[in-house]
Formats: sequence, structure tokens, C-alpha cells
Amino acid sequence: MSYAAYKMMHWPTGIDHCAAGFITHSPAEAAAFSSLGPTISGPEGDIDSTAARAPQRVGPTPNLVVAAANVLEVYAVRTDAVMGAEDGGTSSSAGAILDGISGARLELVCYYRLHGNIESMALLSDGTENTRDSITLAFKDAKMACLEFDDSINGLRTSSMHCFEGPDWLHLKRGRESFACGPVIKADPQGRCGAALFYGLQMIILKAAQVGQSLVGEDEPTRMLSSAAVRIDSSYVIDLRLLEMNHIKDFTFVHGYIEPVLVILHEQEPTWAGRISSKSQTCMISAFSISMSLKQHPMIWSFAKLPHDAYQLLAVPPPINGILVICANSIHYHSQSTSCSLALNSFSSQPDGSPETLKTSFHVELDAAKATWLSHDIVMFSSKNGEILLLTVVYDGRAVQRLDLMKSKASILSSGATTLGSSFFFLGSRLADSLLVQFSFGVPTSVLPDLTDECADIEGDPPFAKRLKRVPSDVLQDVNSVEELSFHNNSVPNSLDSAQKISFVVRDALTNIGPLKDFAYGLRTNSDPNAAGIAKQSNYELVCCSGHGKNGTLSALQQSIRPDLITEVELPSCTGIWTVYYKSSRGITTEDNEYHAYLIISLESRTMVLQTGDDLGEVTETVDYNVQASTIAAGNLFGRRRVIQVYAKGARVLDGSFMTQELNFTMHSSESSLSSEPLAAASASIADPYVLLKMVDGTIRLLVGDHSNCTISVNAPAVFASSSERISSCTLYRDRGSEPWLRRARTDAWLSTGIGEATDGNDGSSHDQSDIYCIICFESGKLEIFEVPSFKCVFSVEDFVSGLAILSDDLSHTKDAVIGVPDATTVSVKKEEANNIKIVELAMHRWSGQFSRPFLFGLLNDGTLLCYHAYCYGGLESNAQCAPLSPNGSSDLDNASDSRLRSLRFRRVSIDVSSRDDISSFTRPRITIFNNVGGYEGLFLGGPRPTWVFVCRQRFRVHPQLCDGPIVAFTVLHNVNCCRGLIYVTSQGFLKICQLPSAYNYDNYWPVQKVPLHGTPHQVTYYAEQSLYPLIVSVPVVRPLNQVLSSMADQELGLHIENDVTVGDDLQKVYTVDEFEVRIMELEKPSGRWETRFTIPMQPFENALTVRIVTLQNTTTKENETLMAIGTAYVQGEDVAARGRVLLFSFSKSENSQNLVTEVYSKESKGAVSAVASLQGHLLIASGPKITLNKWTGSELTAVAFYDAPLHVVSLNIVKNFILFGDIHKSIYFLSWKEQGSQLSLLAKDFGSLDSFATEFLIDGSTLSLVVSDSDKNLQIFYYAPKMVESWKGQKLLSRAEFHVGAHVSKLLRIQMLPTQGLVSEKTNRFALVFGTLDGGIGCIAPVDELTFRRLQSLQRKLVDAVPHLCGLNPRSFRHFKSNGKAHRPGPDNIIDFELLSRYEELSLGEQLDIAQQVGTTRSQILSNFSDFSLGTSFL
Repeated sequence: MSYAAYKMMHWPTGIDHCAAGFITHSPAEAAAFSSLGPTISGPEGDIDSTAARAPQRVGPTPNLVVAAANVLEVYAVRTDAVMGAEDGGTSSSAGAILDGISGARLELVCYYRLHGNIESMALLSDGTENTRDSITLAFKDAKMACLEFDDSINGLRTSSMHCFEGPDWLHLKRGRESFACGPVIKADPQGRCGAALFYGLQMIILKAAQVGQSLVGEDEPTRMLSSAAVRIDSSYVIDLRLLEMNHIKDFTFVHGYIEPVLVILHEQEPTWAGRISSKSQTCMISAFSISMSLKQHPMIWSFAKLPHDAYQLLAVPPPINGILVICANSIHYHSQSTSCSLALNSFSSQPDGSPETLKTSFHVELDAAKATWLSHDIVMFSSKNGEILLLTVVYDGRAVQRLDLMKSKASILSSGATTLGSSFFFLGSRLADSLLVQFSFGVPTSVLPDLTDECADIEGDPPFAKRLKRVPSDVLQDVNSVEELSFHNNSVPNSLDSAQKISFVVRDALTNIGPLKDFAYGLRTNSDPNAAGIAKQSNYELVCCSGHGKNGTLSALQQSIRPDLITEVELPSCTGIWTVYYKSSRGITTEDNEYHAYLIISLESRTMVLQTGDDLGEVTETVDYNVQASTIAAGNLFGRRRVIQVYAKGARVLDGSFMTQELNFTMHSSESSLSSEPLAAASASIADPYVLLKMVDGTIRLLVGDHSNCTISVNAPAVFASSSERISSCTLYRDRGSEPWLRRARTDAWLSTGIGEATDGNDGSSHDQSDIYCIICFESGKLEIFEVPSFKCVFSVEDFVSGLAILSDDLSHTKDAVIGVPDATTVSVKKEEANNIKIVELAMHRWSGQFSRPFLFGLLNDGTLLCYHAYCYGGLESNAQCAPLSPNGSSDLDNASDSRLRSLRFRRVSIDVSSRDDISSFTRPRITIFNNVGGYEGLFLGGPRPTWVFVCRQRFRVHPQLCDGPIVAFTVLHNVNCCRGLIYVTSQGFLKICQLPSAYNYDNYWPVQKVPLHGTPHQVTYYAEQSLYPLIVSVPVVRPLNQVLSSMADQELGLHIENDVTVGDDLQKVYTVDEFEVRIMELEKPSGRWETRFTIPMQPFENALTVRIVTLQNTTTKENETLMAIGTAYVQGEDVAARGRVLLFSFSKSENSQNLVTEVYSKESKGAVSAVASLQGHLLIASGPKITLNKWTGSELTAVAFYDAPLHVVSLNIVKNFILFGDIHKSIYFLSWKEQGSQLSLLAKDFGSLDSFATEFLIDGSTLSLVVSDSDKNLQIFYYAPKMVESWKGQKLLSRAEFHVGAHVSKLLRIQMLPTQGLVSEKTNRFALVFGTLDGGIGCIAPVDELTFRRLQSLQRKLVDAVPHLCGLNPRSFRHFKSNGKAHRPGPDNIIDFELLSRYEELSLGEQLDIAQQVGTTRSQILSNFSDFSLGTSFL
């Protein structure tokens, strides 16, 4: 295996940075749309329109931007308003309704995976009402990028890039190679500049462009269209060494000055814990006024003698201004005129002669706390143990009198906090699920009617957005404070009550499975023992240790879905299944919860009908369905009062089981149609009250239903009678809801929606309006959207097949203005490969949700699924839409194309569906859209590799279903016995009725079930015989300090300590210690709940370091025994020599025994036992720096051989008689065990120094490689080649490949790969490594054969330039081995990166063919390599 491939399978979920800002809309747009009420909606439909009906206490809400390692996501906050303020009092269940809001959730706006980890993030905002904010990101070593939201592509685009690396900037490093922390970036609150700290002491000032001038040329349409974002103009460097600073801890911009003022917290001369008594006040803050035009920065004030543990600065918002310095044990407020401080515990120190400071009533430590301002005088801290603290700045006028801290609720351990608008905050976390929390000051609205009225008054003036535009900027502060007063319950300005009355409600959570410390690979509860091949893979799941402290969880992850089977029937040669409702005029049920009435099963030559009552009973004989022919489609018409059945020769309309009408299809729908021969239908699409038929000869018919008498008639659209183009596929789309979405995309949108709907909604008719559209794709690849039934073309795209990034209407734009559409001529004559690609199936759907937008899907005949998300982007027309009160806007628009959907555009969404197979043109439809299966909505893609695509938060979650092989038909079923379930038919001819496993959360990259442990999990292993998972858990326990000290120290020392401690009130002090235990967990079969079957506690101060299942040969009985081995260490401080224990436990065989496990052996050893493994029936123990091999006699372990490791063994791996171990500092060692001389001998080692994290063997046929991950986030692959000259006669391991993962790989697991069709001749004994990272990502490293490697590597080199990368990051430099300043000799570049290669499928068809030709291969060859690899690595 000289070659390997790297692929991420589950992207990072642990959130490192979060920030709030108006990215997709400006505050003015948000305020305007929420005040205009629900009828008019924004350009993107982005605005919380319903919020206006409730009393408006919730202001415009900004977007949330989160970063997890290299993943950047932008969310919008969607709120559900309570309708009518008066019922807020009655329905407020346990305070769930706050400020007129009953719920809120995060919805994805856009999502990017970057080629670089985001080190720091800031949002540039100039604070005015009509500009948007832009995102600035900083990357290692000294790169910055500024992003803004571009409406025309409905996504982010890079507006500027700044790089301070390379030979021109070497002097900034001043000879240093490694730096303690990465770049940090901060923004001025008024958006005039940003500042970034690089290389420890280089401050870079980024000057923002003046409003109105931008880097783009002044083309009028874009300037008028929407608010511009803040842009960066130029930058310059300040060397902080020249200002006599040498250790910068934090910096920030403060409010309230004419020019930007930067305050820097730095340490003049460092101190350390042993010198605190003599030197503790070492920090100081200095404020610099930044004059960007003169590039000068005079110091305007400074303050010295701050505690050494100060670590964070918080700028106090106006009208108070000034700065808060956060230390571990105290908080200090400073401004140019006043200062005060607050001690948090007894460790806080004061400089001599300073006034007495206030103390809090409770003890708290604030190191590593995250903070955000909830209002202008209340700041919220999320402390290191997950408590929420509220600090109130008590002020009078401008002078701050004191600080007041109070405890609030307990929450998650967070990595960042940000406030979203006036009523939400977000807690991002790497260790737990991140939370969106709504907060409210004072009493809920329902209790105080007068308060709500007053709020309505303040809003009922001209809205805030308009009032602020008239106010000059220096009066702004007062206006802001007036707005705040209304929130504070009319009490005295800034009393402490407001902080005490804050109430919180958690509204939403983003799933996180990081940090993955360890995982085990075990069987699922519903696994099938008879499965073989790829179906066997979905028998397994990954059980992971994730989280930390009180947020520790056991996460069970599955890559593929395995539904829970209810019943199974053999049913050969099925071609389709449908379930239909039947609503008689009497029975009135709510539409959402109605049960299905009939199940229609189409076989090759006949149709079966089943009633879905309490049980499935066949009623084929008694119903008037056409049961002699195979059914093409079935569905409901006329509001579920009728059922329509379409078959090849005709259609029937049924009322329950009785036929009310029958139609036969003929060539011409003229009067003389009796003589013409019948024409068969090929496929059908139903959208009440229309049915669209595609005939065998490629023409289409429309069946039109009449609501009054529930009958249908045939209509052949005249538009297509003349055209000679054949139709390759077609579908109907029903645009429904209180406000059909596509109407917004019209030119005359303001005419049809703004005023028309407001009037007709008042007559008490509550029916949803719905517009029907017909979407047709021709064989030339052209896509057109028509209105039904008039068949007026409203949207057309020339080249839909090629999968462009943006689709826009061809006719309403002049050709040169279209974005990203290549000339049709160059594409069409390209190659014959392009000509035979056709769309075989179309679907368009808009899922539930007030702000959801339609998705358009196209399935190509090579198995690719194109997927598009609709959005609105009008040129000048959208101004007519934004200002509905000026009807004269319509006069200058040309009326010819009035009804076209001019501002409709589609953005391509990447979707990872790996089915590659040729689909003939007349097959069963594969896309089935479902609106509720187990509470989820989305679509199911049938075929050879069935896939679920869930739509959660307007994003796709793709989960394959491998367990049954190909699936030919799928439908949903909701009845008494199968609630919100599904039915599918496999290609083997089995009909299965199932439900989705309810324990799993599908809104994640993989389905996940999280089990809270209330402690930190450290290691887990799997015992296959009884399906048990032993895992190490440590629970923090609070103990009195004297008890801790006496047990830690030796007896003689203990006496002295006792005397010291008993002085004064120190006896009350407590100390938190971790108590370890080994829990044996099991997934209960019927209930699906995780239960702890047995717990093995450790002794005090004993840490369990490893638990493994080992197979030992008992030398007395000569039998193999399976035991559980635990290695521990006593942690008692640096004065006591390290000790550890080895424990062996056996599992009881009988079910009813008292103890699940019994201890069979226990022995102390001299060092910490950090790893154990079994080697050919012997037990290998790594204790301290020594590795010993032991024989097991049944009661004793006797040492047979030993090897001296350098420092401390991190991990042990064994294959046959080879041993690989990783050392904490000295890289990896490769040993072999010889039975004859009973000796462990060193074969080879890596001579470099490396802090190993995890090690494992990579096996490819007969080739053995050694893989190690290290503390610099790299992976290296070594091999042992004693015959090579450079291996120094075999002493040295040679490098085969090296790669930068960008995350700490904490665990590697070897799993056998599946032989795929493309590689049948290849070796079957191939293993891939699945790895987990501390960011919550899972990926794999897998061997590749040389031909594939060479092909894909040349493709990868092409893609570096061929694809535009967000932020301008270079994927090659990101994947280079990072040695962090240590000497390293570069190894060969023998790993291909699927993160970059996956971008190939997102290119348009023309570009794909071009690049494949330049690489010297074909598109189909590349895509089949991709699908072979993803088949071979679909492990779970």
C-alpha cells in the first residue's frame, strides 16, 4: 500500500467561535418588514413577519455565525409568535411563552467547509441601520479574509483577503517559528476599523472603506438593490515591541470616543505561581487612539498594577462606556475617570494602599469564562463549571458606583457566548450541545398588561428604524437608553432588580458529539445475523465517549439507517406502492393526523388494493379499482374526497371503493377521437386538482379536475403540439400556504400579494391558496416552468442538465448579465459523453415552515442527483416589491413579460448521494417526498443505493439505508398500528412495514443517540459475547480540603499540614476531585434505552487509564479466557512516587448471577498502567516506562519478557506477533515477539520527536504500514523496509505519507474494507482506519491502488486552481505537514484528499468534462472511482 486516501465522513460539530450580526439583511430591513406586518415579506423572505402581530418586545434579530474547526455556518433565528396578545395569559404553560413568542429555532442560511481552521472570528458592523455586517476570519499563521453576503448568489463571497506570510513579511516573526496562540481578530463597534494580533506582538489595523465607496465598480443596480456590507479598504502594521510591550493577553475597542480607541491588556514582567507572594500585580491596560489617516497611535491613558491572572477585556456599551478587566479572582472596571473593582473569592489580591474593595457573597472563580452583554449594563458570564452569572454595572449618570454579581441558572460548559438582538443569546460549546436561549427582563407579558401597552406605544411612534435615521449620531446614545428603559419595567434606571428578574427559556439546540476521546465498534440491537456484503455493515454502530464533566455523554452513532421492522410479507415483482386517504363528507378529522385508508400495490400485470384499518386486509375483489392492469400512479384529488388511479390505458376516479368516472387516453382529444388508436401513459404526477401525464411517445396530457362535481377531463396543452422537442421528464409543483412562495418572484408581485390578499383574507375563509406549476425538462437539457392550466411559460433555463451553480430565468435577463452561464454552443458540441446525459426524473417541493423555500431536484440517468434551493433576487424590480405604496412603479416595466418569475433564482446545493448506475429512461420513479415519517420531513431516493434525505433547518441531512439492498418502491403509512411509519419493497420481493428508530436524532451528519452520563467518559471497549460496553467514567466530587490533603500526603507530612490548615476558617474550604469508576453499560433490546448493568469503583485518587477486553491463554487448563483488563494510576501529587494497578475481571456466564463481573486478579505495579493488550494469549502491560509481557496461570500473572520504553506509552497495537506503541514524546516504536527465546526485540523506530496521540496498523493485502497521529494535528504513515539503504539496516522507520488533518486525532480503529465491483481482482484483505477527532469529526484513511491514486492525484492538483475556494484558502498548503518549528524532513505526498476531490461533483457538466479531459481520463471513470471508494468505506 504505498497510497492512501483521506476522507471525512462526519464533519466537526464542536463550536469554537460564535458571533451575531446582520449578515443577510440590515437592521432597517428587518425592522421595516416586521412592522409592515405579515402580508409583505423581504427579498429573501427572511424576516420574522408574524412577530408584528404580537406586542413587539422582540427587536430585529441578527444572524448567528458559528465556526467549528474548518466549518463555517450562518443561521437565521426564526420565531413563532403567539397570535393575539390576550390569549398569552391562558396558554402560557410553565412560562413557555415569553414576550409573545412561543418558540424559536435556528435555520441554516449557508454552510461552507474551508481549507483551513478558523482561529478567530469577528463581525464588522458600523452600527447604522441600513448597512449589513461582514464576517472577518483569521487563519494560521497570518491570513485574514473578509466575507459578505451576496444576494445574487444567496451565499457568502470574499470581499477582501489579507496575508502577512511569506518572504516579504518574515521580519514580523523576528526569527521565531512557533507561537503560543494563533491570530486574534477584533472589530471596532462602529465599524471604522478592525485589529488583528499576529505573531504574538504584531498588531494589524484594517481600515474600513468609507460608506458609498467600494472595491466593485459603481454599477447602479447593485447599489440600489440591497444594503451594502462593510468592506475593508487597506491595512498597516503596528509593532507593539516599539511600545515596550512584551506579552499581550487581550485587546479590544472601547465605545464613546470620536476616533477608534484600542485598549490592550499586557503583562509588563511575567510572574509564576511560586512568586505570587512577592510579585502579583503585573498586568496593565493601555488605551491607544488609532488615527488611521496619519497611521499614528498616541497613548491616551493607562492603568497599571492589575492582578497577574487578568485575561479578558470587555468593552462596556454606551451610555456607560469604559472597560471591564476580567481576572480569575476579581473583576475591575476602568475608564478614563473612574475605576472600581469586585473581589470574587479569598484569593484576590489588592495592591497596598488601595481602597477596600467589595466582595461577593459567594465564592466563584472566573478563569476561562465566556461573556456577552444582555443589555447595556448587564453582562452574562458562562463560567468554567457551566454556571451562568450575571454582573450588573451600577451607575449614576456616567459614573460607575459599583459592580454587583449574582448567580443565575446552571448551563452547559461553553466555548463562546453571543447575544442575538434584544431577546436571545447563544451558547456555543465544544463539550456539549450548543443552545439558543431566549431571555426576558422583568415579568412575563401576560402579567403586566400596562407594560405591553407602553411597549406598543414606543414602537407605535414611527418605528425605531425610521426615527434613528433622522437623529444625528451624537444623540444616538440617549435614544438607545430610552429604548432600554422600556424593557426595565419603568423602574429607576439601572436598579439591581432587572438582573434578578431575568427569565430564560431554551429554544433550540445544535447537536455536538465532540470531543471524541475513544470509541468502540459494536453490533446494533436490531442487527440482522444473516446479512452479507454491504448490508452487513449496517449491523454495526459506533459507541463514542464524548463531552466532558457534567456534559459527558455516551453517543451511539450510525452512518446508515436501519428501520425498526413491524411486519414483513413476501411480494414478488412489485412495481409501485401508494397509500391514499379517503375522507367521506361526514367524517371530519384534522388533516395532519388523518389515517390512510387504502394501500395500493402495483404488480407487473395487475393491482392489489388493501384496506389499512386495524390490520391490512386485501379488498381487491370488492373495489372498483382497475385491478387487471398495473398502476402507474395513485393519489387523492378534491381535498382527499376522491382517489385517482392512473394506469397505462386510462384513469379512474373513485369515491371510497366506488368508481365515479373512467377515462381512456387517445391520440387526439378531438371529437373524432373514437376512431383513433389508444395511447399509453408512461408516468404521472398528481397535484390536486390536476394530473400531469407523460405519454409513451414523449407528449404530455393534463387531466383537469372540477371541484364542483368531482370529475376530470383531458386536456392536451397546445404549446407542445407544435414543438418537435421530446420531453424527457416532467412534474407538477403545488405552491401552497397562506402566501404562495413563487408569487414573490414575479415582476408584479406587489400587485398580487401586498394588497389583494389583505382584503380577501377577511371574509372568514381560511383556505390555503395554492398555485400549481408544471416543470418540464426536454431532451436537449432545457428546463421550463409553466403555469397550470394556462401553460404560460414563466421561467426557462437553457442547460439544466449541466448542473450550473446558479439558475436564473433566461428571457428576463439579457444574455450578458447572466451569472456563470457558459455559451450553450461550447457545451453542446463538447463531447458525445455530454449528449447522452438526460434528466430522468424531476421533483419540486416546499417543506413546512413559514420561511421555507422550494427545492428542485433532478435525477440524471447516470445516477447524479442535482439539487437546487430557490431564492428571490430581482434587479430593480424588487424595489417595487419593497415599497407597495407606490403603484406608479409598474408603469415603466415592460408588460410583455409581466407574469414571468423574473426574480426567481436557484442555487445549487451539494448533496452527497453516492449511487452511480445507469438508469434507463422508463423506470419506476425513485424520488418519494414525505412530510412526516417519525416527525421528520424530506425525501426518499429509491434504487440500488437507497438514501434518506431529511430536511432539517432548511438543510439536507443525507443518511443511506444499506440493510435491504436495492429498494424498488416506497411510501408512507400512518394508521393505528404504524404511527408515522413507512412501507418499502425490496428488489428481492419483500414488502416491509417499518418505523424510524425514535431514539435517534437525525438532524446531524450521522444519526446519533446521546446518553447523558453526568461524568466524563474516558475510554470504552466492546465485549461481543454479551454485547456489553465497559467504559471509564470520572465524576467530579466536592470534598473538604483537609480530607483531601491528609489522604494525599504521607503520614509524617500529614501532621504538619494538619497544623497549618486548622488555622482560621480554612476548614470550610472544599476541593473538587475526580472519582473514577468503570461502568458496564448495555443497550436494552426492546426499549432501546441504555442501562448501567454494573459499576466497579476505583480507590480514592486512583485514576482508571485504560480498559480493554483481552483473550488470555490459561497455562494450567490450556483454555482461552476472555477477561476485562483495567489499568490504573494513583495521582497523589509530585512528591509521591507513581504507582498503578492491573485489574482483571471475568464475566459471569449465567444470566441470573448476582455479579455481572468478578475480580480474578489485582496487583500493584511501580508505574502508571497506561495501556494493556493481549498478544497470542499473553498479556502485554505498559506500566510507566516499561512494557512487560505476562503469562496467565488462572490466578497469577508471571512476567515473561520486557522492553524499556523511553518515557510513557500512550497506545498499544498488535497484529500477529508485531507490536506498535506510541510514546508521549518520542514517536513510535515497532517491536516483535519471538516465542523461542521469549524476547521482545526492537525492529525499528521513528527517529524524530513526536507527541503521539494515537497509533494503529494499516493493512493492505500483504503490506503493513504504521499510522500515528500527533499533537500538531498531523497524520503520518510509516513502513518497515530493512532492505532499503536509507533505513540504516532496518533501524529506522521510513515515511510513506504525511498529511495535516487539522484536528487532534484521538483514536484510530481498524475496520475491514468491502471488496467493490471495481476492485474485485484486487486484494481482499484490505483494512481502513476510522478515526475520531477532538472537534467531533469522524473520518477514514483507506488504502488505494496505484492506478486510482495516480488518476485522482492529478485531478486533485487540477482542482486546486479550477475551483474557487472561499476565503481564497489554498488546500495544498492546508494539507502540508505542520511541524510547528521543529526540524522535520518532508515525506512523500502519497495521500489524496477527498475533501477537495468532492468539489468535482459540484462543478457543472462542461467543467467536469473539461477537467477530466485535461487529466487524461473520463468523467464516468472518475465518478465510478468515487463511488467505489465510498462503497468500500461505508462501514456503519
